[in-house]
Amino acid sequence: MSQTVTAPPGEWLHHLADEADAAYLYRALAEAETSPDRIRIYQQLADVEDRHVIMWQKLMADQGHEVARPKPSLRARILVGLSRRFGAGFLLPMLLEEEGREVRGYLNLYKEAPEGEAAPTALVLARESKAHAERLASMTGGGAEPWHRKGAGGLLRSVVYGFNDGLTANFGLLAGMVGAQGAVTTVSGTVVIAGLAGMVADALSMGSSGYLAAKSEREVHEYEIAMEREEIRLMPELEEEELRLIYQTKGIPEAEATAFAAAVMSDPERALEEKVREELNIGEPVGSPLREGWITGLATAVGAFIPVAPLLISTHGWAIWTSFSLAMVSHFGVGAARTLFTGRGVFRSGFDMFVVGLGVAAVGYVVGDWMVKLL
Repeated sequence: MSQTVTAPPGEWLHHLADEADAAYLYRALAEAETSPDRIRIYQQLADVEDRHVIMWQKLMADQGHEVARPKPSLRARILVGLSRRFGAGFLLPMLLEEEGREVRGYLNLYKEAPEGEAAPTALVLARESKAHAERLASMTGGGAEPWHRKGAGGLLRSVVYGFNDGLTANFGLLAGMVGAQGAVTTVSGTVVIAGLAGMVADALSMGSSGYLAAKSEREVHEYEIAMEREEIRLMPELEEEELRLIYQTKGIPEAEATAFAAAVMSDPERALEEKVREELNIGEPVGSPLREGWITGLATAVGAFIPVAPLLISTHGWAIWTSFSLAMVSHFGVGAARTLFTGRGVFRSGFDMFVVGLGVAAVGYVVGDWMVKLL
């Protein structure tokens, strides 16, 4: 007798769509790649993802849910378009993050209902997604268990989040200034100046924050690497033992792991590289602190300028409503762009940011009006 379905079909459909998207993205990587070896790897990964799609379709068919293969999502199509513009290297870290999400999702599905109908499928897919993640991590220079890493995205992430911060903060400031003047039929020069000053302040604040964060992270990594170098120099036997254990946890037999660890430790620089990658899980820095700072600052300035731009043309009522409309459309757009990192639906994420923008405008306007009356 068949067991009761323990997971809602909607969750299964979500996993099915993710697997179909993954196959689509791997084939896009194969098309954008020039290395024959990597093309073969991506095609093999795409074939495995196709098999995952079939597994989910069969599981749902067994439960009375006949479903067709999903078409590529809007998010997947956007990612493919960006990879064609920026190259395969742009898409690879995001696919690694996607595989990491799949590992977590399948493990959670298995843990929540280990006796459920989906449990065997979830466990198989978790293992295969883990293998995919490790394979991709080796191609990107990542460390062990890449599904535990922070999200990738680099340049695009700094642009999206800087733009979002500048847009939201300055939109709220302008709404507060308009509320303080008590009318939406026209704005004074003070409102425009406040908007421009807010744009500069936001850009400098976010730029300096991005610079200091990247600098601090690099300094922490440099300190940890220096400590590891000293440990290799002062305690080589202990470090060799740690390497042996690391290799054994990867499934290497003890004798081979011992010989491999001894060979690595015979070269201090190679040993340091191995320990940094395997134990500290530190990869190559993605950019200099100065680069992170000016990219984040510039993106913040662009976002902050959007609600101000119409007011530089006119201070009449139509310019205020144009500013509001542009800001709201931009909030939806930046919310949709965030799905490149979060994996959520484009419309849902865009609508969430639209609501946030509307709330910021409403609160800013009310606070500005209230403060003028209070003072």
